[in-house]
Amino acid sequence: MRESSNCVGCTSVDIVVDANLELVDKFYYLGDMMSVDRDADAPVETRIRIGWNKLRQLVPLLTNKDMSLIVRGRLHSSCVRSTMLHGSDTWSVRKENEVAL
Repeated sequence: MRESSNCVGCTSVDIVVDANLELVDKFYYLGDMMSVDRDADAPVETRIRIGWNKLRQLVPLLTNKDMSLIVRGRLHSSCVRSTMLHGSDTWSVRKENEVAL
């Protein structure tokens, strides 16, 4: 292994003669920041923030008394909850993250 000249704190590994693979501590996967220590705090916090934003957008519909409670519940499940849980299958979730969601 040798230290890469253009990446601070990164190491490269030669795979084949013409290929070079950089080892990094953090990377983006499916739009979420993943880390080597498998910490899911950043993706969970991002998804919670996105879920709150989606909820704020839907407040007029979710508080509309002309719509049935069942329809409003389905709207919440399909828009807010699905937005918060998007990409969660790639997270290593701890109990604290699960409670936060």
